[in-house]
Amino acid sequence: MWEDLEVTVEKVPADKRKEKPSADKLGFGVHFTDHMFLMKWDRERGWHDSKICPYHDFTLNPAAMVFHYGQAIFEGLKAYRGKDNQLFLFRPKDNFERMNNSALRMCMPRFSAEKMVKILKALIYLEKDWVPAAEGATLYIRPTMIATEPTLGVKPSGVYYFYIILCPVGAYYAEGCNPTKIYISDEYVRAVKGGVGSVKTGGNYAASLYMSEIAKKAGCTQVLWLDACEHKYIEEVGTSNIFFKIGDQLITPPLEGSILGGLTRDSVLKLAASWGVDVVERQIAIDEVLAANESGQLQEVFGTGTAAVISPVGELLYKDRTHVINNCQTGPLSTRLLTELQAIQKGYQDDPFRWLVRVA
Repeated sequence: MWEDLEVTVEKVPADKRKEKPSADKLGFGVHFTDHMFLMKWDRERGWHDSKICPYHDFTLNPAAMVFHYGQAIFEGLKAYRGKDNQLFLFRPKDNFERMNNSALRMCMPRFSAEKMVKILKALIYLEKDWVPAAEGATLYIRPTMIATEPTLGVKPSGVYYFYIILCPVGAYYAEGCNPTKIYISDEYVRAVKGGVGSVKTGGNYAASLYMSEIAKKAGCTQVLWLDACEHKYIEEVGTSNIFFKIGDQLITPPLEGSILGGLTRDSVLKLAASWGVDVVERQIAIDEVLAANESGQLQEVFGTGTAAVISPVGELLYKDRTHVINNCQTGPLSTRLLTELQAIQKGYQDDPFRWLVRVA
C-alpha cells in the first residue's frame, strides 16, 4: 500500500509489539500503537525523510522553537471498525485541509492533503489490529506539526517535524452520551476575533486550562466560553462546538474568527438541514439561552466534536446558579444525530455527502 508513496517503512518485530489493552481499559489518549508516521521539513529540502516507523520518543534541543514561541498545530480524527469488519475514516481530507489552514496562520509549511490521506490509510492498515471492535471504541488519530529549529528569537522556525500518532480510545466523557454539566465563564476568555481562536494550535488549549480546573472543582465537565469583548455572546465549549434547539430552530454561533470550525459541527449542519431542520448560524447571547430555558422554548443543548461526536448538555452553571436543560435528559435530535453520524462513520448508513473513506 505504501510502495508508491515515497515513504519508507520500518516495522516493529512481531515479538516486540505491545500488548493491546482490553476494551474496558482503553481510556482516552493513554495507550499508543506500535507505529507512527514522521517527516521533516527545512527550507533547503522541503518535506523529506518520510517514514512509517516504530513509535518512539523525540530528542529535541532545549532551544527548539516550539518550547518558546508556540508554533505547534494538530488535528484529531478517528478510524472506525464498522460494517463487515471494514475500517473507515471520516472526512480525513477535510482534517488535513484544516491543518493546512492552521499552518498558514502559524507561519508553518503546508503539505498535500490528498497524499497525507493516502499515507494515513497505509499507517492505519499496518495498525489495523489496533482498531477496537467494542461498541463506542475507535482508533484516535493525532496529526501534529511542531517547530524544532534550535534558535531563540521571535520568528518562524526554519525546521519542523510532522508526525501522526494513534491510540485506541473509549468514550471521551465518563458520562458517555448522558448529559453533561457545563460551566459558563464570564471572567476569563479563550480567544478574540483576529487572534488564533479559529486555529487548532496548542496555545488555545493552554489558555483554557485555568478556567477548566475551576469548572472541574464546581462539578462541571467543560467550560462554555463567551466572547472576549462583551462577555455576552456564546462561542464554543473547550473541546467542541455548541448547538441550541430553541423552538423549531437549531442555532449555533457563526464562524467569525474566534471559533474553531469543527468538522462534526459542519456535518451536523448539513445532516440536520437535509432532514428539514431549520438550521441557523447566528450570534446568540447567554441571556437569550437562559430566557428560552425559563420559557420552555429551549429544548436541547449539545456539543459536537470528533472525540465525543454528540455530547448532550443537561445543566448550565452560570453566575453560581444551575440551569437544568430538558430535565437533564438527552433530547430526540441529539439522539438521532449521534445515531446517524455513527452509522455513517461505520458504513452502516448511506453516505449522501461522501464523507466516508474506506481504508482497505
